[in-house]
Amino acid sequence: MEDLLVHAHSVHHDGVTVKPEDAAGILRDNFAPWVLELGLVVEEVGDGTAVLRLPWSDRLAREGGAMSGQALMAAADTAVVIAVAGAKGGFVPMTTVQLNTAFMRPVVGTDVSVTVKLGKLGRTLAFADIVMTANDATVAQASAVYAIIG
Repeated sequence: MEDLLVHAHSVHHDGVTVKPEDAAGILRDNFAPWVLELGLVVEEVGDGTAVLRLPWSDRLAREGGAMSGQALMAAADTAVVIAVAGAKGGFVPMTTVQLNTAFMRPVVGTDVSVTVKLGKLGRTLAFADIVMTANDATVAQASAVYAIIG
């Protein structure tokens, strides 16, 4: 499994800086082993933004050789947690309320960049837009609603 740590951009929020290596720790400490097996790499964390990379793996391919939609959805869902952590200055307990995904083209043999931007972060809800790209082309888009429970 590829290491979950890549140092790039980080964000400073209310005295707390969330760096990519901190976000990688959030993944390790709070996600199920099968999510970690996706090999997600945190590349950037901002104030309500995050960029993760989903590395290509034959294990994530479905019949026909394209990356499975389940892997893309799990990557999008996970990336939202990192964006919320960037906005909050660290991890807070939260849960997915809704995740809508539109798949636009297949991904074969290449990594996927997962970019999240929070549209609104309230006290109890977060709304996010996610764009997934491969080779500079959008392969999927998603929107998510998260309940902040901590």
